[in-house]
Amino acid sequence: MFTFKNSVLKKILLLSSVLVLTIPFLSCGNNKSSSKKEVTVYAYDSFAGEWGAAPAIKEKFEAATGYTLNIIDCGDAVQAYTKALAEKDSPLADVILGIDNNMLAKVRTDGLLEKYEPKGLDQLNPDLQRELGGDWLLTPFDYSHFAIIYDSNSGVKKPESLRDLTLPEYKQSIILMNPRTSTPGLGFLSWTVSVFGSGEELTSYWTALKPNILTMTNGWSEGWGMFENGEAPLVISYTTSPAYNVEYDDNWRDQALIFNEGHVQQVEGLGLIKNAPNKKGGQAFIDFMISEEAQKELLFTQWMYPSNTKVALPESYVKAAPVPSLTLPTYSEATDAVMDEVMNILGK
Repeated sequence: MFTFKNSVLKKILLLSSVLVLTIPFLSCGNNKSSSKKEVTVYAYDSFAGEWGAAPAIKEKFEAATGYTLNIIDCGDAVQAYTKALAEKDSPLADVILGIDNNMLAKVRTDGLLEKYEPKGLDQLNPDLQRELGGDWLLTPFDYSHFAIIYDSNSGVKKPESLRDLTLPEYKQSIILMNPRTSTPGLGFLSWTVSVFGSGEELTSYWTALKPNILTMTNGWSEGWGMFENGEAPLVISYTTSPAYNVEYDDNWRDQALIFNEGHVQQVEGLGLIKNAPNKKGGQAFIDFMISEEAQKELLFTQWMYPSNTKVALPESYVKAAPVPSLTLPTYSEATDAVMDEVMNILGK
């Protein structure tokens, strides 16, 4: 989940592909029901935006299948899911993109999605499908570990653990996202549940963390933009996020911090909406998104690891995306259960 913000890169892309600026993407409130020649996908802003994966994915999917692809920008993935759920009795979209392993409990309870085993699943990393429950309600298309990203030029001491983030020296220094509207926000909450449990230790942690949170944005793009503008030295994102600046600017300023408590992983999935207007078209889109052709595009737009094991990683990932030695389990039900308590602590 990433988006282009580098001005030099934007100019290069503008010269190389006018298509990026001419493809019309719809806002979440403006979609219409799909015809049999159209496929409608609800997605988050950093995927659907003009500097995200959507322009190239749209062009290549339409060329490969003959369908017209409508990618609807719904803000963050949680917001996209909320919209699709509100339309459950009369769906307007075929596929929802960006639902992750931290939302599994809700996905199963709500009954919004239909099982689908995609073509090409033999090329997928099997660990990712297990992380998504193994029942094919969701198909993994990328993944990474959540991490705190540190501005190494900020002059602020580098934190070494989740516990360090509660120290007084980090007052108003951390940008988080709202776990009710953002998957990185939900991922950070899940991370704290995995480390501190769901009882008094968690309550104490969030109470101590509160003074150090500069803001809690609704989505990842807003929070990352504030971090890039130097408004705070620490932000929640992914271990793979710094690879972007290394790839295009040889800039090592932003660093993904590896904490000794371990890290939780986000596995992003695609889901076929039950009673979708264009079920076959939705299935074709899911098939395409895990193909090598699509996955190569995601490397340089999503800045997440590909789910297709046939896709080689660029050098920037190898150099700038540290791999945690300990991956913690995610407890989606426990995370849902503490949501209101944590948000009440924060006054949200």
